[in-house]
Amino acid sequence: MEDDFYATLKLKSGEEIFARVAASEEEHRTMLVVHNPVLIAEVKGKRGGIIGYKIEPWLKTTKDDMFLMNLDNIITMSESNDIEMMVMHQQYVHDIGCPRNNSNKINRRMGYISNVNDAKEILEKIYKNSPKKSS
Repeated sequence: MEDDFYATLKLKSGEEIFARVAASEEEHRTMLVVHNPVLIAEVKGKRGGIIGYKIEPWLKTTKDDMFLMNLDNIITMSESNDIEMMVMHQQYVHDIGCPRNNSNKINRRMGYISNVNDAKEILEKIYKNSPKKSS
């Protein structure tokens, strides 16, 4: 197996995935070993600018983290040197490997918990009682 690297793969299916990839010779043909492939979508703000990225697993019904791909199923592959993308991918891999605990449940010690109607009423009172600025 060759050294692995990060890459974006465009598949014949139309999917575009980002993953850590390594080439492997299998029965006189080259296969790609793809580690933790993900789909990355841009999240755009109200004014149309990109404000972040959303990362999702490529296959949602499996817990496997490594896949073999035949080069015949790949249209193109681009090695990535984008540090931000690599860090996001590494964070994703770390997050799926760590079991989530329930210690972060919301409770009253974290602050005031209110329903929408109560919060609206309180904010309206604050607004009405605030000093008015003259222009």
